[in-house]
Amino acid sequence: QKPVQGPQAVILQEGEDAIINCNSSKALYSVHWYRQKHGEVPVFLMILLKGGEQKSHDKIVATFNEKKHQSSLYLMASQLSYSGTYFCGAETQ
Repeated sequence: QKPVQGPQAVILQEGEDAIINCNSSKALYSVHWYRQKHGEVPVFLMILLKGGEQKSHDKIVATFNEKKHQSSLYLMASQLSYSGTYFCGAETQ
């Protein structure tokens, strides 16, 4: 089953923060986060493999809440280089 992301769109000014959530109705085994810039192939950012795990890439932080079947991606003090489409993929149990 495909995870559900929200919000669908975020428009930020430089320096602002945002959160993108990835939710599943089933238990998550792993969560993969990607960023795709306009006209380019998606770029892998990080994978989270267990509940409670937190990883970062620049000032982008991802968390994995196993109990809520959710992963969150935090864009901290956004920069122009962060622009693009973010999406998650997940393996469910």
